[in-house]
Amino acid sequence: MSRKTRKTSETLKEYGRGTVGGLLFSLPLLYTMEVWWTGFIASPEKLLALIVFTFLLLLGYNRHSGMREDASLKEVFQESVEEITLAFIVAFLFLLLINKIGFTMSYREIAGKVIVESMIVAIGFSIGTAQLGQGKKETGEENAKDDGGLVQMIVLCICGAVLVSSSVAPTEEILRIAMVSEPSHLLVMVLTSILISGIVLFFSDFRGSGKFEGGIKEIIFHLVVSYLCALLVSALVLWFFGRISGYGFSFVLAEVIVLAVPASLGASAGRLLIT
Repeated sequence: MSRKTRKTSETLKEYGRGTVGGLLFSLPLLYTMEVWWTGFIASPEKLLALIVFTFLLLLGYNRHSGMREDASLKEVFQESVEEITLAFIVAFLFLLLINKIGFTMSYREIAGKVIVESMIVAIGFSIGTAQLGQGKKETGEENAKDDGGLVQMIVLCICGAVLVSSSVAPTEEILRIAMVSEPSHLLVMVLTSILISGIVLFFSDFRGSGKFEGGIKEIIFHLVVSYLCALLVSALVLWFFGRISGYGFSFVLAEVIVLAVPASLGASAGRLLIT
């Protein structure tokens, strides 16, 4: 059914699912002081980069997993615009509810806090809209996008990694763990991250797991892609929250490896659970 012929009741139900999904994934961040502070001090350029990055993720998710296979690029774009707009509204109202923004604050402070919080809300909104429904109406739709190739794999890995890692990246604990971690600890973290991905993708019996028939080379390929996505997301999230500026390369690398442990879980599990 096209967007034009969709009933008002169906649209409201879709928005309801999206709101629940957005809050489900973003509540830890909505209650995190470091995130409020980041929104207060973030430069306009960094906030704009966050909006662009999130919008591209929404486009990728909606194109490869969130919408019907026959959805046009225009519909994908419209859906993504709706999701990010509604995410702004939900984040604004929730921050107003918990008294972390107010009309006595400057426009810049309000906008910064709302933008930072709403980006995770937007990703959750997209996933909630697609995944919290009663199921696909046609059997063919259920597996229509199972074989989207490398691009789909990367998009879903990044979405999952962002959702999981962003809830812990702003905290001081990542810095403290990186500070006390020896090279041997970091090596074990890398191996553990890859092991977690392997268990989730091949031995967990999750929906979509264990379906790779290309042998050891394909298994290694999937693990490498998942972990590289986890590392990339970890670096980007740490940069956004101001956790890497002023530190040397070795310490930044340690931070990225530490954060990549939960990010790798998100990259692998998210890839199966949000398809």
